[in-house]
Amino acid sequence: MSRLVLGQMATQALGTAVRFDVFDRIGSGELTADALAASLGTHPQATLRLLRALAGLQLLSETEPGLFRTTAAGDFLRTGTAGSMAAMARMFTDPVMLRGWDLLDESVRTGGTTFDTVFGTDFFGHLKEHPELSAAFNEAMSQGTRLTAGTVPHHYDFGRFSTLVDIGGGDGTLLASILREHPKLQGILFDTAEGLAQAPRRLADEGLTGRVALETGDFFASAPAGGDLYLLKSIIHDWDDERCAAILRRIRDVIPAHGSLLIVEPVLPATVPADPPGGVYLSDLNMLVNVGGRERTADDFASLCTAGGFVLRSLTPLPAPNIFQIIEASPD
Repeated sequence: MSRLVLGQMATQALGTAVRFDVFDRIGSGELTADALAASLGTHPQATLRLLRALAGLQLLSETEPGLFRTTAAGDFLRTGTAGSMAAMARMFTDPVMLRGWDLLDESVRTGGTTFDTVFGTDFFGHLKEHPELSAAFNEAMSQGTRLTAGTVPHHYDFGRFSTLVDIGGGDGTLLASILREHPKLQGILFDTAEGLAQAPRRLADEGLTGRVALETGDFFASAPAGGDLYLLKSIIHDWDDERCAAILRRIRDVIPAHGSLLIVEPVLPATVPADPPGGVYLSDLNMLVNVGGRERTADDFASLCTAGGFVLRSLTPLPAPNIFQIIEASPD
């Protein structure tokens, strides 16, 4: 209970450490609090207290008085390490992500988002006006997709299709993973200009530039034609039912009769289980306060598919610790 009550303090300590690049500065060795304070230009005693708080959270260890090294958990907050979550930690502890939570009471009372109240625009509109924040968000989404990208290609028969269209696919992390495993498959990556900003570099690094066409657009208005398999990963939970149905209808307008639609999202059970994946329910509240979407049950997804002109065919859970499922639908 104490951990829950003090959880916001832990988040703030972690966010400050990430913004100061504490974990990168310590690196794979050890660093004193005084040396870190000198390099950062921060108050030595306050810096020591921050580092000790991080040690209390088991992200650092104090090997002797005032000397610190990262723990195995802390290593995930270094950039460039295998499985790094530094970009996710930076984004989700950013004041832009947290300020709407200060008004959670209001969201629960009204059912509306509070991000718009705080910032005077919707979340994605705010990103469009702040390119550096948009790039940070794209990197965080890429990091959050990597675990899923490592498993999705092996849990669906992509080989029977010719062209995969990734709607709202960002920098192409998931699309690239699927194309690497299925060399005959071609790809179309569709997103806003801001969403695609990092995609050319990602695809070039993966050697996939020649197999992926980049298309810019608004998925509420249209979807690219030419695919026989369409993919939505972590898109549906951003929006309310009406706008989700609009996205699905735009895909229904262009998908061939023999085509398939894949929605990759968490699927909530009908009731909260005894050992729940707690993060997905916090994500549900985050959708409420920041973007106006929500996480959904299997019945919710079936209803959305019907509203969008599709029939839900199957749900395939991905192996733990992944919380996502592959939801397959076909044109009605």
